[in-house]
Amino acid sequence: MKTTILFSITLLFLTVSTVFSQTARIKGVVLDESFQPVENVSVSFEDKGTITDNSGFYSFVVPANKKITIVFSHITLKPVTLKVELKNNEDYEYNFVMKNNESQLGEVVVTAGNRKRVEGITTLEPAVIRKIPGANAGVENILKTLPGIVSNNELSTQYGVRGGNYDENLVYVNEIEVYRPFLIRSGQQEGLSFTNTDMVQSVDFSAGGFQSKFGDRMSSVLDITYRMPKKFGATLEASLLGGSLTVDAVSKNNKWTSITGVRYRDNSLFVNSQETETNFRPTFSDVQSYVTFTPNKRWQWSFLGNISQNKYNYQPLSRQTNFGTIDEPIALQVFYQGQEKDSYTTYFGALKSTFDVSDTFTLKFISSLYHTVEQEYFDIFAAYFLGEIDTNIGSETFGDVTFNRGIGTQLNHARNDLDVLIFNAEVKGFHKFDEATLEWGTKFTREDIRDRLVEWEVIESLGYNINPENIIPVNDQPYNPYTGPLVPFQNIRATNFTTIDRLSGFVQWSKKSLWGSHEIWYNAGVRMHHWQISGQEIETNSGTVFSPRAQFAIKPNWDKDMVFRFATGLYHQPPFYRELRDFNGEVQSNVKAQQSFHFVVGNDYSFKMWDRPFKLTSEAYYKDLTNVNTYTLDNVRIRYKATNDATAYAYGLDLRLNGEFVPGTESWFSFGYLRTEENQNNRGFIARPTDQRLKFGILFQDYVPNIPSLKLYLNLIYNTGLPGGAPSYADVYDYQQRLRNYARADVGFSYVLTENNHLKPEGHWLKKFQDVALGFEIFNLFNNQNAITNTWVRDVESKNQYGIPNYMTTRVFNIKLNARL
Repeated sequence: MKTTILFSITLLFLTVSTVFSQTARIKGVVLDESFQPVENVSVSFEDKGTITDNSGFYSFVVPANKKITIVFSHITLKPVTLKVELKNNEDYEYNFVMKNNESQLGEVVVTAGNRKRVEGITTLEPAVIRKIPGANAGVENILKTLPGIVSNNELSTQYGVRGGNYDENLVYVNEIEVYRPFLIRSGQQEGLSFTNTDMVQSVDFSAGGFQSKFGDRMSSVLDITYRMPKKFGATLEASLLGGSLTVDAVSKNNKWTSITGVRYRDNSLFVNSQETETNFRPTFSDVQSYVTFTPNKRWQWSFLGNISQNKYNYQPLSRQTNFGTIDEPIALQVFYQGQEKDSYTTYFGALKSTFDVSDTFTLKFISSLYHTVEQEYFDIFAAYFLGEIDTNIGSETFGDVTFNRGIGTQLNHARNDLDVLIFNAEVKGFHKFDEATLEWGTKFTREDIRDRLVEWEVIESLGYNINPENIIPVNDQPYNPYTGPLVPFQNIRATNFTTIDRLSGFVQWSKKSLWGSHEIWYNAGVRMHHWQISGQEIETNSGTVFSPRAQFAIKPNWDKDMVFRFATGLYHQPPFYRELRDFNGEVQSNVKAQQSFHFVVGNDYSFKMWDRPFKLTSEAYYKDLTNVNTYTLDNVRIRYKATNDATAYAYGLDLRLNGEFVPGTESWFSFGYLRTEENQNNRGFIARPTDQRLKFGILFQDYVPNIPSLKLYLNLIYNTGLPGGAPSYADVYDYQQRLRNYARADVGFSYVLTENNHLKPEGHWLKKFQDVALGFEIFNLFNNQNAITNTWVRDVESKNQYGIPNYMTTRVFNIKLNARL
């Protein structure tokens, strides 16, 4: 009670002082020489002061109508002083760069950029993200050029990391966990990523061995921070794929800021380049807003809201896929009737409050609500012909199908509805000591899921219905009459009303120190997660897991600038709803949390080449997985067995060399080796669906020396083939063949009209803009045929089953306009 009264009196005093005293405010962002934000810069005047946050931002109330001297100091950087006299209620913005203190050049652990270096975090520049071309441009598009990232679907924003699947990655925006739709089964249904790149300030990515403060997933963390605008501005993009508009706004007293973005996308260019001829125009749109309110120097409120809608109306007409060998070419011809109508509508809102109790103690309160309403309705009838192709060059029917060796039909039906409501409430604390920090947090989550699944498939060949495997009596027509029932080849019907309550928390300790003349940094922490699953006609079950984690980094006192890292720990993944639902659509509430033990060893080597900065990053990792919930992967649809009947492992090596290959631009070359296998019920190890093996990625920026306004951006990826999967009715141990290798290059050309704006006369129309650029993009530059999955077709004549590749998009051209006020 006394604490509450004292807190109220203190808050009242601060409010009254702010209202009635003659004050002004100074704010800004502090950067280091690498233009990275600097955390924990002391901003002081007389006996008052504050420190910069993890984005380098500070805000400080000072006396008005008085000449004052403000000192900016940092343990590893040269101090900066500012002399100023401000009017009453005036807001003064002061952004600057702090330079290295020559006597302490070895100290690299404290600045924000170097803190991420010792934590093994990859930082991606928002400007690079916005420029690099891709079929689904944005943050995920850039991630796919990094080593250890698994993705062979350019229409999808989903990715696997170091052997994990799409459900094993954490995504945060301003420390708020975000979600994606549940039912999506194809990359071309996805549309827009949650992240609006025009609103982004920073992007951090960790591929494994991350700290306890991040949540309960087994593979990676993508941590995104949206920016607070400093003045009014607007960004516009328009292209043949759609467009976006983002508006920045700031109140006169600078206490309110907002960024609002509207996006629209039409994927017709891509889907019309695929093999299947369709009447199809998928459209995706969203509205997103980030609003902040800063009533005083110690308190800040923010709201993040998003409404998105994906409409996927699909009417396939026909398809022909040629495969086989040169000596025996085969073609699959499919003729369709029917259509698919899918809709995914999501609503997301989050409120966050940050209160600086003192200069060394910060509290954060975060609450969010996510609601998704999804439906999949389709009835598609397909008649297929498996035939031989005329290879006689002089023939009038050259390239046509001349003989059909297999004929069949297939009817797919679905009426799937899903309604999910997820509520989160979280409290986090941050304590700063001389050379250490203590962080803690606790979070409550409720997930309310209403799911109806009605899905069946009928297959017939040469006029005879094909029953599922292991049905008695066996249908061996026409040799013997069949007397059993006619049933669908697949038939899934389920209605699930499920509630999942979760309570999780963490505590972690970080400290920097010296080991002789070498600098060291270490972090140790533990997470706890308790969950309970209940629902209509569902057995109530619960579980609790603890996940200790630790990191250690050392910067030797060498002439060469190197940092060595080691990270280890347990990473549990308590089951989410999709992991509870088995192949038949039924919820298995006794599913355990999957467990992964990480071992990560890494090195960062910063050096000069051609008198320009470069960095070579290398990491070797090993993961030991138990209680594995095995799954099948079809395009981007994951279906779990929900049995925890396997163990698995993953190991590999990631290398990335980045720097200024071209002066003034950042580019990189990456290489990754990955091997991941699983052992189901002690039957032996087989490749997991994400067993990628080799990965090469290039992100390159250049410009024409004589025409610096003309710029080039290249995004190139080469992956060895993933396992091709198996028919849903088959034993995966019998199907271990791989898809062909994935190779793709996207290139963009941009002419920047505002490159020499400073030379233009006053009053020129381009002077109003910070940036105007015209762009031309070529997607899949070399027109490679990349496969995402196989379609399984039976050949009655040879009794064989063929895995026929489903190819992705071919070469596509795009033009676009970018403008920024």
